[in-house]
Amino acid sequence: MSQKNETVPLLIALIVTAGIIGGASWFILKNLGLNTRKTTQNPQVQSPNPGNDNSVQAFAQVTNVPDGLFNYGGSTTWAPIRRDVDSAIATVYPNFRLRYSDPPTGAPGSGSGIKMLLNDQLAFSQSSRSLKDEEFQTATQRGFTLKQIPVAIDGIAIASHRDLNVSGLTVAQLKEIYTGKITNWRQIGGPNLPITAYSRRVEEGGTIEFFRENVLEKESFGQNVTFVPTTTQALRKVAETPGSLYYASAPEVVPQCTVKSLPLGRKAGEWIAPYQQPFVPLSECPNRRNQLNDSAFQSGEYPITRNLFVIVKENGQTDEQAGKAYANLLLSAQGQELISKAGFVRIR
Repeated sequence: MSQKNETVPLLIALIVTAGIIGGASWFILKNLGLNTRKTTQNPQVQSPNPGNDNSVQAFAQVTNVPDGLFNYGGSTTWAPIRRDVDSAIATVYPNFRLRYSDPPTGAPGSGSGIKMLLNDQLAFSQSSRSLKDEEFQTATQRGFTLKQIPVAIDGIAIASHRDLNVSGLTVAQLKEIYTGKITNWRQIGGPNLPITAYSRRVEEGGTIEFFRENVLEKESFGQNVTFVPTTTQALRKVAETPGSLYYASAPEVVPQCTVKSLPLGRKAGEWIAPYQQPFVPLSECPNRRNQLNDSAFQSGEYPITRNLFVIVKENGQTDEQAGKAYANLLLSAQGQELISKAGFVRIR
């Protein structure tokens, strides 16, 4: 009986002692600055670059902007940004000189810009599609890495003839039109009118590559598709041809006075317009123009959206510094506001 009574105090003493030792250990580790929690790090997650956060308001606050002349190139979708944003950058950083360079052969576009970057012909490039696996691999083989930095949101809008009486298209119907399975509007509840589908060629830009990859799901264009060299020419043809349609970056289509943007949906009847409601009749253009449906693009409610990227060559040289500085300028509050004014949707 006495042995049992002695055991209880002994156990209590041991517990108290362990607690004291544990507390002392925690106190020592804490004051040594060691973290006792087990953490894991994802090597692909990189710390934000200086200037690449929401606290940076003006271009003048962006750090590490180098002096010099830097060639850049790529996506034709980026033309309004080059026109409006880059000129504003030049007023703050006149020694950060940017020069757009066309490819030596072929048409300019996201793919040709990335190719020029890989071939050391550009300091950085602009893209309306994400990088491909083979482009990452080519960079690795040449001793550097490529980084894609999203800076804006864009949507793909469908331009149609102004007299076409169709309430909208599903993404599946759009695919069937461009793969040649639907050739008349009456097949989807429209008028008895042949469909004339226009496109630029796949090798001529990131928009076309994005469309084939994400809308056509890598299927080939149908025999019914007529290829044109530029968006300007395509929109002119759509305006002249009843029953025709064409796809392009939303800022290139939505404000136009000669063509009508078609609403899209993931399901029939669930139409989301690329323009803000109510639709501005084309007869009132150019005094009033349709504006982008920013909120639907930003939320992903509109079914065909994408990011615009600055493609940076990470090689530890001045070109890398220039590419990251350019991305950080676009991601500043001033840059995002100017991107919005250029017709694209802010990413932050």
